Amino acid sequence: MTNLWGTLVPLAIASAVVPIQLVVTILLLRSDKGPLTAVAWIGGMTVARLVQGVLFGLVFSNSDQTSTDGDSTSPIVSMVLLTIAVLLYVTAARSAMSGDDPDAPPPKWMSMTATLTPGRAFLMGAGYLLIAPKFWVFTLSAVGAISDAELSVSTSVITFLFFVVLAEIIHLALLGMAIVAPTRAAGVLDRASAWLERHNRVIMIVLGLVFGTWFLLKALDGLGVM
Repeated sequence: MTNLWGTLVPLAIASAVVPIQLVVTILLLRSDKGPLTAVAWIGGMTVARLVQGVLFGLVFSNSDQTSTDGDSTSPIVSMVLLTIAVLLYVTAARSAMSGDDPDAPPPKWMSMTATLTPGRAFLMGAGYLLIAPKFWVFTLSAVGAISDAELSVSTSVITFLFFVVLAEIIHLALLGMAIVAPTRAAGVLDRASAWLERHNRVIMIVLGLVFGTWFLLKALDGLGVM
């Protein structure tokens, strides 16, 4: 179980702290419809992750891989972690050279946030998760790690749901603040949005290097290289 959470927690954190994703949540909370569209946006991301979880869960449940140690990492998961490491290093390199996040929503999406309906916000949330390759890989790795742990079906489902909540915890916290203390939240959201936009490049570089190295070490350990 230690190995499982050592994989799931960094995956969830890496999923949660993507600056552009947080900026969209903040922009929606500051829009005319406020929390309603933000709930729809987060709901869309949640449904996309659940669909990915079901699809990958079926793949792993029907695979022939076996594990003699519930606390070990299979070669398949290790290769996925290696892929994540490469993706994060590439993201860090591209951010260092151009400042662009390759998985950022199209500029048109950002400009639409002020006028989005809840229905479109839901579709945008789901679409963002489905068009960004690294989120597919994050979820695949999470499901693979859970499969490796050889948990019961109910425990596996609960563990995956906990991963989903962790991956969206910052968005949920911002939403809760906007609902409970809207006046105070307005100033906090303004400052947070400005800070994220101003430091997006540095954040992506640091995240890419830190988490890329973490997943690289996990992958090499799982493959028996270390």
